[in-house]
Amino acid sequence: KLIFMMSLLLGTTLTISSNHWITAWAGLEINTLAILPLISKSHHPRAIEAATKYFLTQAAASALVLFSSMTNAWHTGQWDITQLTHPTSCLILTSAIAIKLGLVPFHFWFPEVMQGSPLTTGLLLSTIMKLPPISLLFMTSPSLNQTLLTCMAIISTALGGWMGLNQTQIRKILAFSSISHLGWMAIIIPYSPKLALLNFYLYALMTTAVFLTLNSIKTLKLSTLMTTWTKTPALSAMLLLTLLSLAGLPPLTGFLPKWLIIQELTKQDMILAATVISLLSLL
Repeated sequence: KLIFMMSLLLGTTLTISSNHWITAWAGLEINTLAILPLISKSHHPRAIEAATKYFLTQAAASALVLFSSMTNAWHTGQWDITQLTHPTSCLILTSAIAIKLGLVPFHFWFPEVMQGSPLTTGLLLSTIMKLPPISLLFMTSPSLNQTLLTCMAIISTALGGWMGLNQTQIRKILAFSSISHLGWMAIIIPYSPKLALLNFYLYALMTTAVFLTLNSIKTLKLSTLMTTWTKTPALSAMLLLTLLSLAGLPPLTGFLPKWLIIQELTKQDMILAATVISLLSLL
């Protein structure tokens, strides 16, 4: 476990601090390889299936990242991450990072993988594993395709809300919550990257709180969650507040990034997008 944790930290740090596409790609690969044993450690067929799905999607996405950076290097002669200028490269990179993060239409793997992993690994998948792709988006944000990102963001918020409605498995619900939060981050990253990072940090904080609570009360299904208040009333009350914050209810912390994003979108004359995405997040 120590080796895997160290590798996770190494891969994330490598990607975040790199300036060259090859080192960023290497960091992503190290991350993928480190999380695979953590997903499949329970030796359950479901866990093995989740690990296989995760590996295939992440390998494809990493290959696309490498491909887009090579195309860019071929046309511009430089491997600098911030100098991604070729339109085709930008398009391929946006798709690759969308696959890595699990944005709609590339979201299919994420709920399945979350459902197959233990709670602690699910926590890693929905927080730490999202940081390197989001930092790549942050570094390339000036040259990204805004229309594509806005479309993906709005559909992500819609599907994240809709698909989460009918679930009984808590990990799946949290996976769909993650997808709709990613929609909020994706819609704002071309206009105000720092706001997207703020959104991510707060999301990671709230998700960590939820996962650690669920882990301590050993809950995987909604039916077991309904009876926890008899055992741990205080923790259940805190979990209620955290979930409302994750949903973005006004007096709580989770509302802050949404408020700022709506404000920024109205400044950018994207009032329709702001209205749609706010209504969809009510789901």
